[in-house]
Amino acid sequence: MGGLFGGLQPAVKKETKRVAVLTIVGVALMWAVFAVLHFMVFDSVPFDYTVILGGMGGGIVAVLNFFLMALTVQKVAAAEDEGSARSKMKASYTQRMLFQMLWVAAAIIIPCFQFAAGIAPLFIPSLGIKFLGMTNRIA
Repeated sequence: MGGLFGGLQPAVKKETKRVAVLTIVGVALMWAVFAVLHFMVFDSVPFDYTVILGGMGGGIVAVLNFFLMALTVQKVAAAEDEGSARSKMKASYTQRMLFQMLWVAAAIIIPCFQFAAGIAPLFIPSLGIKFLGMTNRIA
């Protein structure tokens, strides 16, 4: 694969795969919680296609956010000018936060997404990485 994926460092590929797996597991657990709560208090908690689509969309945004961050870190690590590197990191952070805010707005506004199921996956990579760190599964 050329272009975007051609110059990826092995660490970026490895960590993005790890975050993708963590996110998939986390979204599946979230769906299970929605299902259990739905059957316990049927009227209050939905479990339908909107929950599934919200989880899928949020999961994709979460993994893409991590990948874009890792890609930026890779580029910045290769930069020789510290000022340029710092400005690239700030710009990347701003763009990724805007991307996530747009997703949150879409998850809230567009009726095919259940908003909580769309927003919750954005927290899964961070929580998963912290969990792996606490259990000494990340070196």
